[in-house]
Amino acid sequence: MEKLTPERFYDFSIASGAAVSPDGERVAFLVSEFDAEADDRHTSLFVAPTDGSTEPYRLTRASSASSPQWSPDGDRLAFVAARETDSGIAVENGVEVEEEDEEEENEPVGEGPKPQVWSFDMARGGDARQLTDRDYGVAEFDWAPDGQRLVIAARDPTEEDEEYLQQRNEDGPIEIDRLQHKGDGAGWMDEVTSYLFVVDIESRETVRLDNAYDDEEKGDRRGLQPAWSPDGDRIAFVAQHEEDPDDTHVRNVYTIRPDGTGYEQLTDAGMRVQQPRWSPDGSRIALGGGDPYNWYKPTEAYVLDVESGEIRSVSASLDRTIAFGGNPHWLDDDTLVGLFGDKGNTRMIRLDAEADDPERAFVAQGRSRSVSGLSVADDGSTLAFRMDDPEEGADIYAMGREGLNAEKGAEADEAGLARVSEVNTDLIDEHHDCVRLSWENSDGVTIHGLAYLPPEFDPEDPEPHPVVSSVHGGPMSYDSPAFGFDQLFWTSNDYIVLRTNYRGSTSYGQEFAERLRGTRGDLEVDDVVSGVEHLVEEGWADEDRLYLTGFSYGGVTTAATVTKSDVFAAAAAEHGIYDFYATFGTDDNHLWHEDEFGLPWENVETYREISSITDVGGVDTPLLITAGENDWRCPPTQAEQLFVSVRKQGVDSRLVIYPDEHHNIGDPDRAIHRLEELSAWFADH
Repeated sequence: MEKLTPERFYDFSIASGAAVSPDGERVAFLVSEFDAEADDRHTSLFVAPTDGSTEPYRLTRASSASSPQWSPDGDRLAFVAARETDSGIAVENGVEVEEEDEEEENEPVGEGPKPQVWSFDMARGGDARQLTDRDYGVAEFDWAPDGQRLVIAARDPTEEDEEYLQQRNEDGPIEIDRLQHKGDGAGWMDEVTSYLFVVDIESRETVRLDNAYDDEEKGDRRGLQPAWSPDGDRIAFVAQHEEDPDDTHVRNVYTIRPDGTGYEQLTDAGMRVQQPRWSPDGSRIALGGGDPYNWYKPTEAYVLDVESGEIRSVSASLDRTIAFGGNPHWLDDDTLVGLFGDKGNTRMIRLDAEADDPERAFVAQGRSRSVSGLSVADDGSTLAFRMDDPEEGADIYAMGREGLNAEKGAEADEAGLARVSEVNTDLIDEHHDCVRLSWENSDGVTIHGLAYLPPEFDPEDPEPHPVVSSVHGGPMSYDSPAFGFDQLFWTSNDYIVLRTNYRGSTSYGQEFAERLRGTRGDLEVDDVVSGVEHLVEEGWADEDRLYLTGFSYGGVTTAATVTKSDVFAAAAAEHGIYDFYATFGTDDNHLWHEDEFGLPWENVETYREISSITDVGGVDTPLLITAGENDWRCPPTQAEQLFVSVRKQGVDSRLVIYPDEHHNIGDPDRAIHRLEELSAWFADH
């Protein structure tokens, strides 16, 4: 089989963002593709029938799209995009549609078009129509039940804010009074407030709802999450109206009428709540809720009675966490379905709105596939989601509600499952098997993981192979079966990839996850090291060619591991934290660290003990260290400190900084460079 080169990343596509039409007949979704010539990522909007009978139709090409959402009657499909202003708006405003040499007065600060809500008329066709015209763009929206209005979330600076934004735009001084002074991906924080606005889609007349606001960003960046009630009388939203919103992750659900009256707080449970969704009859709201600081605890599904204010968990007995983006949807007035992390997988759970009686559903999914991005039709008839199958790819699927009852091992037609998209067809032949493993660590605790195998590898008659132990971030996260370019690249180049769900990982229950709470660099190191030792004992791994890498908390674990073990021939710590004392206040995670370890000046020894930089004298393993220049989750100074410390001792090391990148690597050329660096580093050692 031909080996994949890093440059093949340009051929890789990512399907996501499924949105089912109200009648369940069609599904809109997004596909991200990479442009080699422009060195950019572009996300297009597609639509297809949910029965998979015809190929998807591409609706957008000119600019990246996001957040597709059908109108209540299903005749229009709205989305968010930063496009050039609709010529219709220019004509309505009496502005000639031509390039202007000089900036007009009162122009919004910043260059280029801002994200607005656009809509396709799916019945009559034609180009998309711009529905909003906010100077600083639109972050979120929801349709009114009458289909004639939108509720949007948007920044709305005061005159004083405008002056400061202009000062910043002209490289003036940064002036900050707020505690959350920076946010990864957002940069230095300002004090501009986001509000909800109601927009008439024909006239574009806009009304600000003055009591529906949230201070921008605050490090969690979850937004106002507006949701219009089925009768059109109220809008639910999530916000922090605390005395100092920068010093808490507590969020509550509020409602307000579309005219701005009737502001009411519905929750006061001291939780971090998210994604309110109204029941079809409008009497209840479903939402996800978790501990605002201790994220090791499972995020649970809650049902809120709008009239009484009673709120209760309907998933607590499951002892599993809602998966990222897996908050519950209503199937009918009494039943919900959500996505939960369950023993190293993401799967559907059916929930009873009246009781804590969760039930695993769609067991036909099996243990070798994982789902994400669930969408449910308004009438509950149809579900759409992305499903990752390491052998078949990662695509959008749809199925009727009856598929939730399909038995284990049921074929696709028996489950009513239809494959809607088919991206990465040219990479499918270069697939890899994904198998589940378990082993005991040195404490006798059973640890689980996933191994992605090279195409010719035979687990029953193994030949020792090089292994890349790839450690997930979080740590409040978990690895589930995935179809990703990294795994394809490594396995096609004859490596086994081991993904360990170490102690601290979610999806195995609260007790397993909380074992890591208040510690760093011991339990997870043992789990990762014992994992590769298990592969050596099984004859799968070449003990002289074991390699370690991890991103974010995976980088934290990588650095901690090489201070304690020499089992790896080489390692790569990517975008991590290595000195928790020094990073406090320079990253955007001060609330998390304070909750878990206290304040650094009050707990100096704790912060030193959990930092790998304290034990850096024990590093002998060749170490590649990478960082994003503008990463304010794990600042690049952390990478510099680790690099200089190991280099001073003569350890073979290399530092790579990616300019303009945050806590990710979004630029495709840099993503390719990253794989080239990792593969060369491992090959050289």
